[in-house]
Amino acid sequence: MVIVVLNMTSRALSQGVHLTALHTEKFKSSFLSIQLLAPLSANTASRYALLPPVLRRGTARYPDMQSLSAALDALYGGSIDPFVRKQGGTQLLSLVGTFLDDAYTGGERLLEPFAALMGDMLLHPVLEKRCFRPDYFESEKRNLINEIKGQVNEKRRYAKNRVIEEMCAGEPFGVHELGTAEAAGAVSLEGLCSAYRELLETAGVELFYCGSAEPARVEEALRTALQDLPEGKVRYVPASPQQAGPPQAPRFVEEKLDVTQGKLTMGFRTGVTMADAQYPALVLLNAVYGGTATSKLFMHVREELSLCYYASSSILGTTGLMLVNSGIEFAQFERAKEEILRQLQACRDGDFDADELEGARRAAVSACRSLTDSLHQLEDYWLKQVVAGGEEPPEAFIARLEAVTRDEVIACARNIQLDTVYFLNGKEA
Repeated sequence: MVIVVLNMTSRALSQGVHLTALHTEKFKSSFLSIQLLAPLSANTASRYALLPPVLRRGTARYPDMQSLSAALDALYGGSIDPFVRKQGGTQLLSLVGTFLDDAYTGGERLLEPFAALMGDMLLHPVLEKRCFRPDYFESEKRNLINEIKGQVNEKRRYAKNRVIEEMCAGEPFGVHELGTAEAAGAVSLEGLCSAYRELLETAGVELFYCGSAEPARVEEALRTALQDLPEGKVRYVPASPQQAGPPQAPRFVEEKLDVTQGKLTMGFRTGVTMADAQYPALVLLNAVYGGTATSKLFMHVREELSLCYYASSSILGTTGLMLVNSGIEFAQFERAKEEILRQLQACRDGDFDADELEGARRAAVSACRSLTDSLHQLEDYWLKQVVAGGEEPPEAFIARLEAVTRDEVIACARNIQLDTVYFLNGKEA
């Protein structure tokens, strides 16, 4: 089955192998990514997370970074980078490439050799005794452990990860996409090689392209590049996440570290994901509440009452969570928490005027339109669509945003429930 919407083509190349191709001449660079999709689990997260950087170290034809860099230089300075992400209960293990679009090469075709190089990186890595090179493995293992341990150094992001970990304990989304330092340290070379072979046979494969090449040409280039991918296996397909309800009473978690500014992060259950009809109303509610520089959290909690250094809300569309992130003085914890909840109650009560709603709508529409200005944002948007089980282009979502009523925003706010309050406090507080 082929679905074509405006300049987007969505096609299943085989069972569990899916291509999303955006045809456009807007960018000077083309974008190509290959994702292996696997269930997010504490048992496998670190092992799987180690694969993209190890694969990026070399191929059978280009066995080291020097020769691989030379091959990319020959393709007009293209780049390929490893990424590990999560959406819902799915871990995405990615190789992400950018290269000069064919429209700017003077007639030379780069898509095919670039796709072939990425395919080799995935399917024909440099091996030693039928396994990854030990020095590459050990180097990337150290890097992964250091990256996991270093997360605490970015306190704002750390607090966000911790509230997700606490409120989603026992759920796949509660697992960090990189796993833990302990789990990463326990990964063996043989275990990584086994995981690699397993993923090639069972992982879902999501391909994304954005550039001037026609979809049929993109499909053929990727079919050729991935012709050695094992066939005939049951591949993982993301399932709609089960919406867990909030606890009977909100959970409170306090952690003390050597910090000079407190981090108050609050996790809410909305009951709405990208797959639901109410999702545009949730997007507008978030914009009214804390998603913009004219929102209630910014204007009242931060500006008017000076309770926070920053205060904003965000929604995680594939999981139905809303997070409020704020930086506060330690002594302002109770007042800041109460005021953050008071502003949510104001949204439930419909205490926002037409100008606030329309300002939020303009901001949400503008953010959606700006997706088309960034190759990485476009890829992120479509990956979320895939995990959520949809294929809605930004233009269609904008039309739904434009149609949301005030009553729908209020109804959405009334369904939001507090789940977890996380406070990163100072050791001396």
